[in-house]
Amino acid sequence: MNINQIESALSDIFNEPLKDGEQRKIVFWVDKDDEFTEDIQQLTVDNVKFHTLTDRNQFQTKYLLEEEDTTSPYLIYTNLELGVEDNWLADTVFYSKTFYADRISLILSELQIDPSLRAVIKKYERFFNNKERFKKFSALNIETYSEGLIELSIMSVLCNVKTPDFEEILKTVLMDTLEDTENRFLSLLEKFFDIEVFWKYVSNHYGYEREKKSLKTLFIQLVVTAFSQSVADEDIWDLEVFISNRNKTNAVVFIDHWMHHKTDYVIFDEYAEMAEQEIQLSNIINNLPIGIFKQADTFPYIDRAIIIYIANGLVTQLEDYEEYTKLIKLRRAKHYYDNFASIYEALYYTVKIHEFYKEHQQGIPQGRAIDLYKAYVNDYHLMDTYYRKFYVAYDEESNHDLLKKLKTLIEDLYTNWYMGELSSHWSQAVESEMTKDWSLPGVKNQQDFYSAFIDSKVRNGERVFVIVSDAMRYEIGVELAERLNTETTGVCDVETLLGVVPSITKLGMPSLLPHKEIDIDTNGRVFVDGKDSSGLENRKKIIASKVSESIAVHFQDVLSMNKAGRRETFKGKKLVYIYHDTIDAMGDKASTEVYTFNAVETSLNQLYDLVKIIRDDLSGTNVFITADHGFLYQRDELEESDKIAQGSIDAIEEKRRYIISKELNGVSGQLAINLSTIIKNDQQLTAYLPKATLRNKMQGSGINFVHGGASLQEVVVPLLTFKNKRTGQKGAKVIKKVDIKLTNTTRKVTNSIFNLEFFQTEKVEDKIIPRTVVIYMADEEGSVISNEETIIGDRSFDNPAERTFKLKFVLKSIPYNRNKTYYLTIKDTETGMVIEKIPFNINLGIISDFDF
Repeated sequence: MNINQIESALSDIFNEPLKDGEQRKIVFWVDKDDEFTEDIQQLTVDNVKFHTLTDRNQFQTKYLLEEEDTTSPYLIYTNLELGVEDNWLADTVFYSKTFYADRISLILSELQIDPSLRAVIKKYERFFNNKERFKKFSALNIETYSEGLIELSIMSVLCNVKTPDFEEILKTVLMDTLEDTENRFLSLLEKFFDIEVFWKYVSNHYGYEREKKSLKTLFIQLVVTAFSQSVADEDIWDLEVFISNRNKTNAVVFIDHWMHHKTDYVIFDEYAEMAEQEIQLSNIINNLPIGIFKQADTFPYIDRAIIIYIANGLVTQLEDYEEYTKLIKLRRAKHYYDNFASIYEALYYTVKIHEFYKEHQQGIPQGRAIDLYKAYVNDYHLMDTYYRKFYVAYDEESNHDLLKKLKTLIEDLYTNWYMGELSSHWSQAVESEMTKDWSLPGVKNQQDFYSAFIDSKVRNGERVFVIVSDAMRYEIGVELAERLNTETTGVCDVETLLGVVPSITKLGMPSLLPHKEIDIDTNGRVFVDGKDSSGLENRKKIIASKVSESIAVHFQDVLSMNKAGRRETFKGKKLVYIYHDTIDAMGDKASTEVYTFNAVETSLNQLYDLVKIIRDDLSGTNVFITADHGFLYQRDELEESDKIAQGSIDAIEEKRRYIISKELNGVSGQLAINLSTIIKNDQQLTAYLPKATLRNKMQGSGINFVHGGASLQEVVVPLLTFKNKRTGQKGAKVIKKVDIKLTNTTRKVTNSIFNLEFFQTEKVEDKIIPRTVVIYMADEEGSVISNEETIIGDRSFDNPAERTFKLKFVLKSIPYNRNKTYYLTIKDTETGMVIEKIPFNINLGIISDFDF
C-alpha cells in the first residue's frame, strides 16, 4: 500500500457508523517493520487525532486515551507487538480495531497466524506474492500454525498436495522425474521456498544425509533401506552405503505406501527396475539362499530369482514340489505377482504335473475297462486339467525362454508318459471287452440320457433345462461343477455317461435327444426315429415331437436377450435345450485349434452365466449340463509315428479319428467296434477307431485337436445336475467368505517393528469361499501409519495350523500418544469394506532405530 491508499483505507474505517456501546473509533496501526515511519508525518485523516506508541510511553498513552481525552477518535501508530501479556493497553486494543498496511502483517492477519511467526512468513514472502498460491495455502484450513506446519503447507501448495504431509510431498517430487535439473517441483521449491529446508526434511524423515544430494540416489536409498528390513544386514553388506542409519521404518512405510497405491505404483515399478540395475541386485541375490529373500517385496528381480530357482529345480529334477508350491503361493500376496502371474501359473501347473507323475511313478497300471474308466473319473483326469491350465498360462508368455523349457518337460510327461500309457492300456481293455458291446457295468450310456434323467421329470410336470456344450470333456465339467458349487447357492452333482463312438457331434447330439432309435445312412447322415437330426431346427422338431411345450436355442441367442425377452421366449416351456459350441468351434478349425484351451476358459464363464440366467431370469431349478463328446488335444506337432494308414476299407465316412464302414475286417492299429448297441442299422456298421491317440493319415491340417475316437478324454462324457436352492430353502447353504482373525491377545505395541499372527477360521470348501484382505495400522483419523500386508485366505487344509499367517508390520517413526487409540484395520480387497478395526495402544517410549 502507498500512503494515499493507507489514507483512504483509514478514512473508511473511521467513517464507519459507531457500533452499540462504541463512543468513538480507536485504531491501532501496527507497522512491525517500520515501513511507514517517514510517511506518517504526511498522513491526514479528517477529524482524527494522531499518536505514536513506543515502548517508553505505553502508560502515558493509556492515560491519554482513558483520562485526558475520552471522546476524540485516535489513530495510534506503533511498531510494537500488541498481543504480549505485559502490554498496558491490552484491554484498549481488545475493544479497538487493529490496522496493518504492510504485506506480511496482512498475511499474518488474514491467515490468523501468530505474529511470533512473522519471520517465517517474511522468509517466504515471495511465495505469498501470488493470489493463486495464497488461495491454495489458505484452503488447507490450518487451525494452529507452527514454523514446521507453515513450511509443510508451502511445500504442499507448490507440489499440488492437498494436505501438509511430507510423505505425499516427497512422493510427488520423486514421481515427476528423478533428474534434478528437469524436476518441475524441485524447481518450484528452489524458486519459492528454500531447497535446503526441503533436503533437511528429507534427512529428518528418512535419514538421507549425503553431501551431494540427488533425487536418484534418494530413491535408491529409500528402496534399498526398505529392502533391508526383509533381509539380514550381513547378507547385503554391499548395499550398506544405501541403507539409512536412522528412521529406517519411515523408508519402509514410504515405499510400501507408494507400491500399494492404485495408480502411482506404475512409476514406482519403473524406478525400482532402474534401481536394481544401478545396485546390481542380481549379483547379490544370486549368491543368497532363496529363504533369505523370499519374503522381500521391493524389487522385481526378487520374483525373477524365485521363478528361476523353481524352474531350475524342475529342470534338474529336484523333487521339492511342496516347497515350490509354498513359494508360488507366498508370492501371490506380493507386489510384483501380477507382472509374473502367467509364469507363476505355468510353474504351478508344471509342479502339479510332476507331483502327479511322482504319485504314479510305478506307472499307470493295465486293468479292466471299468477300472480304468473309474480311475480316470476319480484321479487321472486331473492330468488333463493341469496340462490345459499350463497352456492357458503359457500362451500369455509364449515367447519366454523359461516357459519354452517348461513346455519340453510338460510334453514329455503328458504326451509321452501319461497319454502314452493311459491310452494304450485303455485301448487294450476296449479291444478285449467292448468291441462287440459298447457299454460298461454301472455306467449309463449317453444314448440313455433322456430316458434316464429327463423323461420322468417332464412327465411329472417339472420344468427342465438341458445345456449341451459341444466338446466339453469330463475334466472341464468337473471344474464347472466346482465353480457352481462354490459360487452359487445351488448344488451341482457330477456323474458320467459313456459317450457314443465314433465320438462325433452328429452322433453325440442325437444321442441326447428323446428317441427310440438312432440310425446312420450310407451318406453318413444321422436320423432319430427316422427324422434327420442335423442342425438346430431339426433337433427342435424332434424335441417338440416328444414334448410340445419345448424349445431349442443357441446359447448366444439367450445371452443376447434382455431379462424380459428371455421370460417371453421361454414362457410356458417345460423342456428347454440350449446348445453351446465355443470349444468345438475353436478346436475344429486348423487355423484356431491352438486356441482350444483359451476357448475352454471362455466356455466356463459362458456356461456359468447361462446357469445364472436360468436361475435368476427364468426361475429354473432343474438344470442338466452335458456334452456330445470330449476331445484329444496336444500342443506339440505330431510325429509321423502318431499317424497310421487307414488300410483298404470301403468307408461310409472317414476322418482323423474314425472310419465308419459296412465291412468287418481286422485292421492293424485300429479298434473295430460293432455299432449295433449304439445305432439300429440293418447293415451292421462298424466303427474303426485308431488305438491310443493315433490319427488316421489324411490330407490337410488340423491334427492336434481331434475327437471321434474311443479315448477316455473323448468318451467320458460329463453330466452335471444343477439343482437351485434358494436362500431359506431346505438344504440351502449360504455362500460366505472365510474370516481372517487376529490371534494375538495383546493389544499393545511397544516396538516399531512387530509381528502379528492371523488365522483363517474355516477351510475353503463348498459354499465357504476365499477372502483376500489387506491389513495395516491406522490412527483415529484413518491415516495409515504402517506398511500394508495382504492375506489370501484360500487355504483348504483341515489342520488349523496350516491356516495361520504370520505378518511383519513396521510403524512410521513419528511421535505416538500412549493415551490415544490406534486401529489394526482389516479390509476386504474385493469390496473395499473394512471388516474389522481392532483397537491398539502404541507405547514406543523413545523412538529407536535399533528395533529387532
